[in-house]
Amino acid sequence: MNLLITGGAGFIGSNLIHHLIDDPKVAKLVNLDCLTYAGRLENLAAVAAHPKYAFEKVDLRHPADTLRVLARHGITHVMHLAAESHVDRSISGPGDFVTTNIVGTYNLLEACRTFWGDTLAGHKFHHVSTDEVYGSLGATGFFTETTPYAPNSPYSASKASSDFLVRSYHHTYGLPVVITNCSNNYGPFQFPEKLIPVVIQSVLTRQPIPVYGDGLNVRDWLYVRDHAAALWTVLQHGKTGETYNIGGHNEWTNLQIVQLICDTIDEFTPPADGPSRQLIAFVKDRPGHDRRYAIDATKIQRELGWTPAHQFEQGIRETIRWYLDHQDWVRSALNK
Repeated sequence: MNLLITGGAGFIGSNLIHHLIDDPKVAKLVNLDCLTYAGRLENLAAVAAHPKYAFEKVDLRHPADTLRVLARHGITHVMHLAAESHVDRSISGPGDFVTTNIVGTYNLLEACRTFWGDTLAGHKFHHVSTDEVYGSLGATGFFTETTPYAPNSPYSASKASSDFLVRSYHHTYGLPVVITNCSNNYGPFQFPEKLIPVVIQSVLTRQPIPVYGDGLNVRDWLYVRDHAAALWTVLQHGKTGETYNIGGHNEWTNLQIVQLICDTIDEFTPPADGPSRQLIAFVKDRPGHDRRYAIDATKIQRELGWTPAHQFEQGIRETIRWYLDHQDWVRSALNK
């Protein structure tokens, strides 16, 4: 396949490219990214000279440029990850989320429909989404593929809208699509605005660690390399028109995550000024903050045979060690 990955210089996209670049099923791997603040080519330095790899600096909000990329590289398969994804930024500036996540997805769908035409055999469009489209759970229960959408932030609303667009292109035009909705990812190359890298950097710089509200909001955490393996499984074997939820079977409160990171860093590099837990500072809650997310990943396990390969305690230790060993990357990202 000639595979296009959008948003390939971002957190999940770059890990996905590392996972796929040497797979013999991939003849060409094209990374389309407009390199916003969270897109970093440094994430892909190890594959930049690979004979299969090509980079296209293109903004999906420009439809003609998007179509040219598909035609230039003879794209047969698309994995669409490019998105604005930080909830706080969507609250302060929702416009970019509408134009990138909704209009950008529409432009990419139209480009595929135009370029592939009526010859749809041997093609697939994989749209990568989030569990946040389902809204908030109570203390019990799980999101399934049939859970009604109830987005509560501009970010999740924009992703829900893009999911609906992808679904409509399958049912209206016959475009061969699959959709995945994943839980919170963690791991190397995550931009240091998300919870886990924020906590790590706060501990290292001995700054207050901000925790929203009472810290008891629950998330299901998925190691990014497990997510990459799941995405590849769905692209190859997922049934056209279907949605698959990808989760880590791994629920933690935000406060528990913060405490675990504090204790692990203290184990790696004992601080001189006392336990890092003393840096925890509860702050005003985020508007529309969903209380709990939890994924039921039974369908992808039953139908496609995927389960997470990493235990959380293993994955979080690897992640913390990566950030400790790559402080130059963190400083570069924060200074962009």
